[in-house]
Amino acid sequence: MNFLPDTASLALSISLQGLALSLGLIVAIGAQNAFVLRQGLRRQHVGSVVLFCAAADASLIAAGVMGMAQALGDRPGLARALALAGSVFLALYGWQALQRARQSHQLKASDGGDGLGRGAVLAQAAAFTLLNPHVYLDTVLLVGSIGAQQPAALRGWFVAGASAASLFWFGLLGFGARWLAPWFARPTAWRVLDGVIAMTMFVLSALLVRHVFNGM
Repeated sequence: MNFLPDTASLALSISLQGLALSLGLIVAIGAQNAFVLRQGLRRQHVGSVVLFCAAADASLIAAGVMGMAQALGDRPGLARALALAGSVFLALYGWQALQRARQSHQLKASDGGDGLGRGAVLAQAAAFTLLNPHVYLDTVLLVGSIGAQQPAALRGWFVAGASAASLFWFGLLGFGARWLAPWFARPTAWRVLDGVIAMTMFVLSALLVRHVFNGM
């Protein structure tokens, strides 16, 4: 696909926004991450688990972006309201990350599940992914509403960037588990990571506010 230089730069910028937003939301201590880490440590069906979790995120993100774009349609006022609400959410998320950076956290692989077949493992992955209400708030509502603010021709690039973040993170957890496990067990590492997440969320929040007021 050929792009003019300005269009290519814009597509790259939008992809990176999607990547940064998705990474900031997905990199957190939780049951799904612990499950992927556990499978990586045990080297059991790692590829299947990583692909399932990444594909589930990509599907929800795409559905959110396209669905929100259709729902917003000719409702610029609603679009601005959702963008401002998203900006507030990102700022609050960044504040929470700063608070986490002041506390001690660590991510450890959970016990149980030895010797399960691929089907049983994927059923567990589906439960950790799809039965978590936060995944819908993050991917469908938040990422979807922000992605819907992008130019129609470039929304696919936003979805691609956000989806790439999921594939990168789950791949890192699953295939790099034996190297990452000792690092994730250190509270200091999580403090640094939460600090980076906080700054990322603050920057994205500011960019979203600027987008709203530039479009008025």
